[in-house]
Amino acid sequence: MAIDDSTLFLEVLPMSAQALAADHALTAFSLSPAGNLDAYIRAVQHYPLLSAEREEELALRFRVSNDLDAARELVLTHLRLVVSVSRQFKGYGLPQADLIQEGNVGLMKAVKRFDPTRGVRLVSFALLWIKAEIHEYILRNWQLVKIATTKAQRKLFFNLRSIKQALGVQDSVSNDQAKQIARELNVAPSDVLEMDQRLSGGDVAMEANSNDAAEDHFAPIAYLAAPNADPAQLVEAEQSAALQSQGLLRALHQLDERSREIVIARWLKEDEEGGSATLHDLAARFGISAERVRQIEAAALKKLRLSLS
Repeated sequence: MAIDDSTLFLEVLPMSAQALAADHALTAFSLSPAGNLDAYIRAVQHYPLLSAEREEELALRFRVSNDLDAARELVLTHLRLVVSVSRQFKGYGLPQADLIQEGNVGLMKAVKRFDPTRGVRLVSFALLWIKAEIHEYILRNWQLVKIATTKAQRKLFFNLRSIKQALGVQDSVSNDQAKQIARELNVAPSDVLEMDQRLSGGDVAMEANSNDAAEDHFAPIAYLAAPNADPAQLVEAEQSAALQSQGLLRALHQLDERSREIVIARWLKEDEEGGSATLHDLAARFGISAERVRQIEAAALKKLRLSLS
């Protein structure tokens, strides 16, 4: 998920920020798929930390005068914070570059909403926004199906594994352990058991892996009912086929022997090569012309249609 700098700034700053997003100092460190993450991390460490006075000055310039240069400096000097926070979520198996980019979105949202007159440093205010964006990204991408949707589930998703490690729980939590964890996180024990079960599972492909040579391997798609598997429809189709077969047999018996053999050879029987008899084959068999065989066939088919209608 590569998000360029211009996209990020257009999301969190006014429209005039498009010029700022094109600034070479930012685009040089873009986390594009071809970018170098280590180089980016080293680069953001070079931006100096702001003093409280300088931070307040920049924040007021942006808040009062919409000074985008001030916003740019606030963002750049706090990029190292995003890198630090992203390391806390590396255990979820998602690329750190993606975590950093989502955290950068949260940082810029924080800069846009930061009020320096409240006596809080930007690092404390931005930390919540950075974590919130990273949390959302993890929940959207950890599995195909979103694993946590309620507040309690989100709390368990990001804390259950660490609490289980602290308690020394290796496998699934027991009922007593679920109650203990529920008291600590202020959630229901049933939520603890449900989230533990969700975390122990994973995405399952609907179709079997083509590289899997095991004959007894079945994917979930093998257990889905076929669209035409309704018993009533199956019985109806079997009965209809049986009636049609019986009707065809009765109609064939109403033909004379030669006409019946011509129709069967031409329409109901295959030769050794998988095809039907030709007019010339039947002409040689019955000692008549091919045109006469065609006439007999046409007359016989007409009688069959009348008998089956």
